[in-house]
Amino acid sequence: MQQKLTHGGDWAGFEAEYGRPPLDFSANVSPLGVPWAVRRAVAKAARQAARYPDPLCRRLTEALARHESVKQEQILCGNGAADLIFRVVLAKKPRTALVTAPTFAEYEQALETVDCRVKQHMLTEENGFDVTPAILEEITPELDMLFLCEPNNPTGALTEPDLLRKILERCAACGTLLVVDECFNDWLDDPATHTLKGELGRFPNLLILKAFTKLYAMAGLRLGYCLCGDEALLKAMARCGQPWAVSGPAQEAGLAALGEHKYVARLRAVIQAERPWLTSQLAGLGLKVLQGSANYLLLYSETELAAPLRKLGVLIRDCSNYPGLDKGWYRVAVRTRRENRQLIAALRKVCGCENG
Repeated sequence: MQQKLTHGGDWAGFEAEYGRPPLDFSANVSPLGVPWAVRRAVAKAARQAARYPDPLCRRLTEALARHESVKQEQILCGNGAADLIFRVVLAKKPRTALVTAPTFAEYEQALETVDCRVKQHMLTEENGFDVTPAILEEITPELDMLFLCEPNNPTGALTEPDLLRKILERCAACGTLLVVDECFNDWLDDPATHTLKGELGRFPNLLILKAFTKLYAMAGLRLGYCLCGDEALLKAMARCGQPWAVSGPAQEAGLAALGEHKYVARLRAVIQAERPWLTSQLAGLGLKVLQGSANYLLLYSETELAAPLRKLGVLIRDCSNYPGLDKGWYRVAVRTRRENRQLIAALRKVCGCENG
């Protein structure tokens, strides 16, 4: 049975159809590729593939505790952030949950597996798809769980820090678990100013999702982790899945990635330079572009873009299947200048602007 994919990054489908790799702007992964230290670690770990991986991810958890400045007991590793989204839902079995819209699809998909009533807090274009104080009115004692994506995917919007803390406090007062997806937080110009990590000790109802997927171009290795002050919840989540969720090569890759400080600095510099350049180029083609804060941009076009670009060998993310977005909305990753120029050249052909 062939499933309909709801995400970007379907390079396999493109290669099956065209027999060549695409220029992929549909997945928000580091354009610098897998760090060499990570590649070496994976190759070395492959020699030990006959052994079961450490089900407790002890060395990786210890390294993450130092990296995040949290206690080891506040960390749980998983097979990507998506694995942990499903685990927290299975552990808590919420009856009523709130998600913003548009946002990452896995939150609602996971909630539906436990027959949870899912309410959507609609984000509007007139407000730049920002979360506003209006969301506080929807946090009531009947709400078991709230998912927030910071910065949001696919909009790239950030919630104001003061409002984030008000949301956290309101959730604590109502007995609501606040799950904050910070998988793209490390792409911000100053990640430390936006994370809620410092609140873990005060608020056991806070769970933060992180991943190696995008920042280190490790999407194929599947490695994520979560931070939470409620150790009982983390133990329950650990029981809601297979014991060897994180492979040996993935654990070694994570350990190597945590030492790649120069790589991360170079990557941030690329994104900080390319995001405004790409934004201006897209706007110059007459496209409506949101001011994103991560390594992707949400844009609107009256002209169909995804299908004709695919024929030219370029993949972008059609966002019309996101609740809260209509036909015409697309997301593009921010990549290197060379690749970004290729995207703009292809868009000129599609938009009829080759001589513009």
